Amino acid sequence: MAERQDERTPTVVVDGVHVSYPVPARRETVHAVRGVSFAAYEGEAIGLVGTNGSGKSTLLRAIAGLQPPTRGRVYTRSNPSLLGVNAALMGDLTGERNVILGGLAMGMSRREIRARYADIVAFSGIDEKGDFASLPMRTYSSGMGARLRFAIAAARSHDVLLIDEALATGDARFQRRSRERIAELRAQAGTVFLVSHGNAAIRASCDRVLWLEAGELLMDGPADEVLDAYEAHTGKP
Repeated sequence: MAERQDERTPTVVVDGVHVSYPVPARRETVHAVRGVSFAAYEGEAIGLVGTNGSGKSTLLRAIAGLQPPTRGRVYTRSNPSLLGVNAALMGDLTGERNVILGGLAMGMSRREIRARYADIVAFSGIDEKGDFASLPMRTYSSGMGARLRFAIAAARSHDVLLIDEALATGDARFQRRSRERIAELRAQAGTVFLVSHGNAAIRASCDRVLWLEAGELLMDGPADEVLDAYEAHTGKP
């Protein structure tokens, strides 16, 4: 009997990807991703877990087209948006100016940015303790900068949005708003990838998890199943 084809629409296909890069200071080459293959589909939120140095961030950069694979292929339906890269913010400019430039970098029109400006600032929470939007970003804490980047990236829909550790910043209210926004992006038939050292954020936001270790894909499945195995392996939630 013929195997039934998956009728879902893929947004990302990673096919046997290896990523290696030189580290001149150590005079060696790091093999960061080793033969990883999977497909991602419309409406999925996929968490990536693994211990430090497991290749999670490198894999996201390969999907975003910022780190060419040494071997293998990455196929995407459109240009993925890697949070914090597409919205390339500048420390000497005000938060307001960075919202405009970040929005343009994300492909928004000036009219769209003007219409969404107040919502972006409110979502980020940077003005909750003063008029920080009028101050240079170099005066912001790292958490404030990360929240503003997420707010800009989340202001528009994405076919594929890649989030690396952004939800580790901010208080419980910001994290809750972020999870709600991820759910909205999924409902709009987008695909979200999330890297976080906090497994609770991945449990709350993702329905599928990829577990990487030493660059290899050890497990790919339902979030609770993979996270339970990962936590049993590491001995911590």
